[in-house]
Amino acid sequence: MSVPRVTLKLATSLDARIALGSGESRWITSAESREQVHRLRAAHGAVLTGAGTVAADDPVLTARPGGVAAETQPVRVILDSRLRTAASAKTFEAGPVLVYVSDPDPQRAAALAEAGAEIVTVPAGAAGRPDLNAVLADLGGRGIGSVMIEAGAVLAASVIEADAVDRIEWFRAPMLIGGDGLPVIAPLGLETLDGAPRYSRVEVRACGPDLWESYQRAGV
Repeated sequence: MSVPRVTLKLATSLDARIALGSGESRWITSAESREQVHRLRAAHGAVLTGAGTVAADDPVLTARPGGVAAETQPVRVILDSRLRTAASAKTFEAGPVLVYVSDPDPQRAAALAEAGAEIVTVPAGAAGRPDLNAVLADLGGRGIGSVMIEAGAVLAASVIEADAVDRIEWFRAPMLIGGDGLPVIAPLGLETLDGAPRYSRVEVRACGPDLWESYQRAGV
């Protein structure tokens, strides 16, 4: 059983902020960048996010390049340690969703299942969240070969700490938000620069007013 390749998608200001301190984030990057994100979704077997992103942004997570639904849609995946995803979330309107949890509450699980979720129980990892390696192994077992992660700072940090990110697609808007904005990656707990995860830049191009940078895991 193979583990899917993982792409981490980031959309930020120049100073790597994903929102104002108030949480306002629509839209930091341009329509051109958002179009490319839809194309990236369509090119992956699954799109994965966290319950916090679903609660904050209520994304559909489908691939709609050019405003038209792609013929083949990625599997939509939510990591939800406490099953706090609302059954009314928009993503359930577009069909089945995999929701990974470590200790599911039966009532919440039933409500989400009725909304269209498949509840998948996996072992707990860091801070009681669903273990990322177990999630990726399960997705690989379902025949999914590639996963794009679109999530907040905590999940982004978790997947980097797990050494699971093969590629980064980073969209940067030409604006500065400042230190009171929300960072794209939560603390990694590094004590030395030698321990910092490293990536090789493989491409940089303009995307409307934004910059689109692609990075590959160093040494791959």
